[in-house]
Amino acid sequence: MESLNSLPLNALRAVAAVAREGSLSGAARALNVTPGAVSQQVARAEASLALRLFDRRPDGMVPTPMGAEVCKLLASGFDQIATAVTRARDSHDRVLTISVAPIFAARWLIWRLPAFNRQHPDIRVRLDNQLALVDPNNSDVDFAIRIGRGVYPGATVEHLLTQYVIPVCAASVAERLKVPADLAHVPIIREPRPQFGWEVWLGPEGLSPSILGAGPDYPDASLCFDAAMTGAGVFLSFETLCREALDRGQIIAPFPRQHPSGLSYWLVSARDRSLSEPQRAFRRWLKAEIARSGMGQASPSLQP
Repeated sequence: MESLNSLPLNALRAVAAVAREGSLSGAARALNVTPGAVSQQVARAEASLALRLFDRRPDGMVPTPMGAEVCKLLASGFDQIATAVTRARDSHDRVLTISVAPIFAARWLIWRLPAFNRQHPDIRVRLDNQLALVDPNNSDVDFAIRIGRGVYPGATVEHLLTQYVIPVCAASVAERLKVPADLAHVPIIREPRPQFGWEVWLGPEGLSPSILGAGPDYPDASLCFDAAMTGAGVFLSFETLCREALDRGQIIAPFPRQHPSGLSYWLVSARDRSLSEPQRAFRRWLKAEIARSGMGQASPSLQP
């Protein structure tokens, strides 16, 4: 290996190219340099090796017997280098970076990713759970999963599911709730900057948020939801936050009627970049998983 340090890689590439093309001009075209540059690199290699590699003839460059042996090994070596580079690039291409809000990642997506990994063991998914919406046109993010109204200028946007909301609480609190108007008599858990207010659920029930009393505040929806699980009160949860816990019986929907919040989940990707095969595989799986879960619709399992 130490002997290679004294011989630049470009000189070896030039030697291999001349042997393959049979002339300085042919090697120059292959390497996208001038014939003079190729000649200098070949001469440099011969000087470093103290070995004449080619006979210069009017009809081209002919390897000497030793030169032919060296060039054969060089060709094999460069083929292996090319294979290594291709595998490295393929490996990078099989990594998907998904930008997703922390709650969606932790409460829904992370529970289902093992199924995707089993179906596609050659694709690695990396989650970027930052709140800020990254620009997929100017980053390494393959998809962004976001909640909103689908207005993401300069990007390709696909609807994933409608966001539904439903009141949830612990069983000890649910015992006190017979009709929606009973919400006036239990603590209401709130977050300071919610995506939606209680009117999106109470309105279709014929009630006003003014009936609601006080209750504890927590800084984000995830903590509010956990507080509801402990029996601290009732929280108006969105479906992707509570679905797993409802299915596992960890929390109760005392009035199992969902209503749309007016927002939806969207799959956002670069506009001017065609989807790779791993991206298409993830998109197919994600949409199938959402359909299988029954989310984004007035689920019969939550109807009275």
